[in-house]
Amino acid sequence: MSDGLLVTGGLGFVGSHFVWAAHEAGARVVVLDDRSGGEAAPLPDGVRVVTGDIGAAALVSALVRDERLGAMVHFAGKIQVGESVRAPRLYFDHNVARGLRLLDAALDAGVSRVVFSSTAAVYGTPEIVPIPESSVREPVNPYGASKLAFERVLSAYGDAYGLRWAAPRYFNAAGAHPRGHLVERHEPETHLIPLVLDAALGRRPALRVFGDDYPTPDGTCVRDYVHVCDLADAHLAALDALTRGAVGALNLGTGRGASVREVIDAAARALGRAVPFERAPRRDGDPAALVADASRAGALLGWRARRSELEVIVEDARRSRG
Repeated sequence: MSDGLLVTGGLGFVGSHFVWAAHEAGARVVVLDDRSGGEAAPLPDGVRVVTGDIGAAALVSALVRDERLGAMVHFAGKIQVGESVRAPRLYFDHNVARGLRLLDAALDAGVSRVVFSSTAAVYGTPEIVPIPESSVREPVNPYGASKLAFERVLSAYGDAYGLRWAAPRYFNAAGAHPRGHLVERHEPETHLIPLVLDAALGRRPALRVFGDDYPTPDGTCVRDYVHVCDLADAHLAALDALTRGAVGALNLGTGRGASVREVIDAAARALGRAVPFERAPRRDGDPAALVADASRAGALLGWRARRSELEVIVEDARRSRG
């Protein structure tokens, strides 16, 4: 019986947290990662890591067959919104073209369940907040468009080939493992919480706050921050749900938001020092608020965010950064 689990991008931020959770739950995990994301996260002993491209169909086929892998969690991909605008070819290549080669090879070799790391960027500028999965999906950048395209591939493959799939749409992944051995690190770093912490610790220049005149309580953008360990738990729950049938797309968030200023204030409390910041003009395409309606994940997976209080997220992130 095919009982192992292929995890693409398992050396990255969310992927590594999932690998630890899956390993601790007793899963046999094989990681495929091209190591392009900078410093690799430490993984548990006994997890095989294969360095390679997700678009290398022969490699994927051999891995699935030799390791008897029946399910896949697909984290690998490009994730920077600004870069996607400057280099859309890169994003459609990695997130769609190579993803298709990965999916075809895995499916042909025996994988029957796929969990795909998707994003709230598929919604673009929302008409309804909190955002349900039924909202209009009109991405405003190539990153979101590439993720939505792959969701549509999964839906078509489900209809035609019986593939069981889930596409968790993250809102703002944040925090770090409470043991402090895993850290959020991107090159370049674009996520707010590590930028805030590093600015306070003098590792970066003052934080730039893009816009303070939005229609929000303090004028700064509001986002739904969800702890990375909660995300890992949701992926495990999705894999289990796929043994009973397809899940489809579902939002992962808390249903409440925190403003940029609230994040700055939480970091200042956690560190016991002020966070230097400067005001800057709004960025094009930044909605005032992005908050998830995650009720579908609760109904289908029995999942809810358990570690996603802002103070907990910031403290875990602080601990991991030393």
